[in-house]
Amino acid sequence: MDSYAQNRDRLLTSTRPMPDFEVVGSQGPWLHLAGGARILDGSSGLLCTNVGQSSPRVRARIEEQFARYSFGGAAAVQPRIQTELMDRLCRAVGRPDDYVALTTCGTLGVEVAVGLARTITRVRDGKQRGDILTSTLSYHGMSALTLALAGNHARRPRPEDALALGPGFPAPYPPTHAHEGRGCDASCADEIAHEIDRRGPHNVAAVLIEPINGTTGGAFVPPDGYLRRVSEVCRERDVLVIHDEVLTGMWRTGTPLASHHWDGCEPDMVILSKGLGAGYTSVGAVLVLPQAARWIRHEDPDPLPAMGTMATHPLMAAACLGVLDELEELDVDAFVARGQHLGQAVAALNGVGPVQDVRGRGFLYGAEVAPGQLWPVMRAAEQRGVFFYPFTGAGEPRSEGLVVAPPLISSDDDIEFLVTALTDALNAVA
Repeated sequence: MDSYAQNRDRLLTSTRPMPDFEVVGSQGPWLHLAGGARILDGSSGLLCTNVGQSSPRVRARIEEQFARYSFGGAAAVQPRIQTELMDRLCRAVGRPDDYVALTTCGTLGVEVAVGLARTITRVRDGKQRGDILTSTLSYHGMSALTLALAGNHARRPRPEDALALGPGFPAPYPPTHAHEGRGCDASCADEIAHEIDRRGPHNVAAVLIEPINGTTGGAFVPPDGYLRRVSEVCRERDVLVIHDEVLTGMWRTGTPLASHHWDGCEPDMVILSKGLGAGYTSVGAVLVLPQAARWIRHEDPDPLPAMGTMATHPLMAAACLGVLDELEELDVDAFVARGQHLGQAVAALNGVGPVQDVRGRGFLYGAEVAPGQLWPVMRAAEQRGVFFYPFTGAGEPRSEGLVVAPPLISSDDDIEFLVTALTDALNAVA
């Protein structure tokens, strides 16, 4: 037995009921395996490698900054590369005047957003408490606080460890919010109004929501008008709206932000992470509208939330600038058309073999399969040269399926390979 096999169990990280594989090289959406084979990354790693792997633009940015200096506290060393990243990022996602807090990951981005929301509403509105409302199908990170706040069934802590926190309103999707004789619509946002009023608006700082559901339920898309109604409900009660776009931001759903699919739902804050670092660096960013941010430093309120030693790391900023370089080189029309083709091809798999439902937008789709069929499908897909990320957690019994979300730089041929391999895998399992 080699040293890797002896040590694998000592590494406290996620595992799966399938063999892992050894990667010896990479290019774009492809991983090259020991033995000469290659495998297509059908879910962008953990939904993060938006611009693929081995990017020369990212490497050039990192090398350029490395030659200058590799670390400098932003309070002492002028954060020029960090401010360059802030400016380019805000313009890229259509929020050019936002203030930005950089963090080391999406989970910490959520925690910083919570802290900022509490400060803003306490100073601006005199809030007594800083309650944060989330949905029953939400996932906002892996810290004790964020797991307790959110509604991921599989990852929520035991009740006695949940800090007396939990989701505050039903997600507007089946099977978590069933209606007699109809589906969910924009009026489901009234559940948020009821919960804010029940707690008292003076006790609620913000509503934290994923504009399009991530991997808890598998890419559920909200009803038209829902996010606009959420914004209206919150504005009426002086409650901030925070969009968790850790997974959906940076063009994952076909637009710079997932909220751009609907009018009238611009949030007070946006949290970004996965697609911003694109697998090259761990990073998080909290974008805050100017009219909200002006209260953060107003007459010396609460101190800024702790963002960590590495929060404004210059090499991190350099890598992110390289990712933006790659994204700006995308042919937008071709990219959008490729996403539409991917969506049509995956939607056509509904009913094939064990597939029970398909939903999503752009380059993010969830293919729900019959109970007990997830790992057989995953295994069959890998045998045909493509791997995917699984999702579990919605409803009772919990749904399961795979996330179809290849890197945004995938070619037409890559998409065709993915769809063919997945189709063959589903038929083989059936």
